[in-house]
Amino acid sequence: MSRPVFRRQGILFVISAPSGTGKTTLRENLRATPDFIYSISCTTRSPRPGEENGVDYHFLAKDDFLHRIERGEMLEYALVHGNYYGTLKATVKEALEQGTDVLLDIDVQGAATIRKADDAMVRDSLVDVFIMPPTIEELERRLRKRGSETEEQVQERLRTGREESKLWRLYKYTILSGSMEEDLTKFRAIMRAERYLSRRLELNENKAG
Repeated sequence: MSRPVFRRQGILFVISAPSGTGKTTLRENLRATPDFIYSISCTTRSPRPGEENGVDYHFLAKDDFLHRIERGEMLEYALVHGNYYGTLKATVKEALEQGTDVLLDIDVQGAATIRKADDAMVRDSLVDVFIMPPTIEELERRLRKRGSETEEQVQERLRTGREESKLWRLYKYTILSGSMEEDLTKFRAIMRAERYLSRRLELNENKAG
């Protein structure tokens, strides 16, 4: 008796959102379910209180980051608020080739770079999701509640947030941010649907004795 088995390449789930929208909290809640790997980004910024190297980010010196760019090790990178952020290419490609889904938390510049990636496998695997703040006023409230930025930094993030929010149509999916539970439910629904797309699946026939 033969039993059909579906196999597929890994999916590259990308989350982008203005700073303060709640993207980090959403990411941490998603990571509680180990049905994908989270690709830890590299950054040249200093750790915030409670952040750990190799867990939240790979915190790199600027020279080290720039050398990795020169060696072609970055899938994408961007300069955001005066600091570099980027994703290591090898980690992502290896997982996708093995059929493992990958979650990336990157800004709009990084998402744009991945959409135009030279590697067809990376482009085909991409599912990008934009988390839209309900209002700029709510975004400001969340930023101030976080309490980790100066007034100047809050204003800079609000300006950036307004510009980033104009790009939501470039993403395959957009979630209007509500409560954390609502955002998590919506993102999980996207993940489930994408995993069952017929175009992603290959059918193998396994014969049982």
